[in-house]
Amino acid sequence: MSDLQAIVDEIHAKLQKRLGEGKVADYIPQLAHVDPKKFGIALVTTDGNVHSAGDCNEPFSIQSVSKVFTLTLALGKHGETTWNRVGREPSGSAFNSIIQLEHEEGKPRNPFINAGAIAVSDLVLAGHTPREAIGEILRFVRYLADDDTIAIDPAVAKSEEATGFRNFALANFMRSFGKLSHPVEHVLGVYFHHCAIAMTCTQLARAGLFLAASGRNPMTGHTVVSSQRARRINALMLTCGHYDGSGEFAYRVGLPGKSGVGGGIMAVAPGQASIAVWSPGLNHNGNSLVGSLALEMLADRTGWSVFGH
Repeated sequence: MSDLQAIVDEIHAKLQKRLGEGKVADYIPQLAHVDPKKFGIALVTTDGNVHSAGDCNEPFSIQSVSKVFTLTLALGKHGETTWNRVGREPSGSAFNSIIQLEHEEGKPRNPFINAGAIAVSDLVLAGHTPREAIGEILRFVRYLADDDTIAIDPAVAKSEEATGFRNFALANFMRSFGKLSHPVEHVLGVYFHHCAIAMTCTQLARAGLFLAASGRNPMTGHTVVSSQRARRINALMLTCGHYDGSGEFAYRVGLPGKSGVGGGIMAVAPGQASIAVWSPGLNHNGNSLVGSLALEMLADRTGWSVFGH
């Protein structure tokens, strides 16, 4: 294995001229203010070494990357019955599409599109008030990253609530099919707040490390999930983690990953490392343009693609 820090530095240097490309997610007003030229990358290996470059210690809104953590929590609470409420197939349509949901009678296609993550938030809410559920999610993310400074950005949560009409429509639609157990505004309160968690690339890479190490966090020694569950979460990230750009990401990068419209992507090289990149400019699928390029370069230079060298 060539020197990982040198690879990270090279990727950071090579992509400087591409910074600012893509479109910042301006439909969430708080995200419209983010500097489109920001770019951070952090990589944590399963033996605990951290390699990073750029704006890797600046917090950003992780948005849909949080859906990996809420799914992990829901599976911990409800096990395989989780899949009665949400499917495991790629959607092939936009992350906030309502057409598929009608066709499939309110059962979202997978846990990483908005409708699916709203259904997962409903599962995490079981037995809790919204405030308790939000607290549980935040505690879980802090536990995974081994970092109690991680917080929710209240301005982003408020911004999403004020403009989340499509998400209200999706949730009401699922409720009409009997697919949500709790009041829509409670479920969406949980959903908007977990999407508004702010983390740095370094924190996010640490939080995803359990998925690179068969369910165990090698930095803390804690077992988070079974190795089988870690493998299955990775499988879902590979097939569904990038909305309707998931096939393209698998083709170019070949690593399980989850993107968010804040410009972050968390990716997993099983047995090797957890990686987080952040660059706010998005491609037409809503995935970080420069972040995707960085991960493609990383997979290329390390040979970490799950499909072989």
